[in-house]
Amino acid sequence: MKILLFGRGGQVGWELQRSLSVLGEVVALDFDATQNPHNLCGSFTDLAGLASTVQAIKPDVIVNAAAHTAVDKAESEPDLARSLNALAPGVLATEATKLGAWLVHYSTDYVFDGSGTAPWKETDATGPLSVYGQTKLEGEQAVASTPKHLILRTSWVYAARGGNFAKTMLRLASERETLTVIDDQFGAPTSAELLADVTAHSIRAAIANPSLAGLYHCVAAGETSWHGYARFVLETAQALGTPLKAGPAQVSPTSTASYPTPAQRPLNSRLDTSKLQKAFGLTLPHWQTGVSRMLTEISGK
Repeated sequence: MKILLFGRGGQVGWELQRSLSVLGEVVALDFDATQNPHNLCGSFTDLAGLASTVQAIKPDVIVNAAAHTAVDKAESEPDLARSLNALAPGVLATEATKLGAWLVHYSTDYVFDGSGTAPWKETDATGPLSVYGQTKLEGEQAVASTPKHLILRTSWVYAARGGNFAKTMLRLASERETLTVIDDQFGAPTSAELLADVTAHSIRAAIANPSLAGLYHCVAAGETSWHGYARFVLETAQALGTPLKAGPAQVSPTSTASYPTPAQRPLNSRLDTSKLQKAFGLTLPHWQTGVSRMLTEISGK
């Protein structure tokens, strides 16, 4: 099996290089062609170049882990966000259809309006609040045009590699005696490692049973607020012996309204994963399990 991976430098893309390697040959591409084998195009602003890359590699599976994920910045550069999140995935879908290849794509809870408290199901009506959410929804629709597709919606993604919320909290808690964190947005912190492992499992199952093609929600089990997430991070860090000026008791809650941003954030980022678990025979670990592992890894303990 030959797998073409886009976005290898991102958090999910980095983990996918590991998880996909057991399935076959992986050609992993970066945005910068000079970093790619044979200078292959991996830039999502070069749509013709992307098509040529797929035609040259002729993969059995295309995995798209590239995206415009700077949510606030997307508000001021909607054309770029649309190229990366919608037009480029559309090109991949067209080329996948020509080859009869599978296309795996990642999306987000931002396609919903964040209302209510119930976990979102795949069949729920969408209603994005931001340019990022709208362009990711357009990308989903483009990818769904090719028969052999897997779309995994996720949220609150983190990894030991690169920046993330937990690392920011640790840095701030080492510098300040008090922290203030939003407590009215809810979701499940989900590791790039988990997404990558679920992806590899799902690809293998879908190739054996093409009726599994479709849209799925994939997040860790359980839920928390950003405030609860921050407190857990500091509690765990203290248990690992990390020196902090601010502990979990010094983290104060605040509302989203008190922290305005260019892009509106959904308050309810909960995603119902029952369809994914049933279809692929999976049990998704609790969010605390992955966060604890990541904190242990970065602490060097």
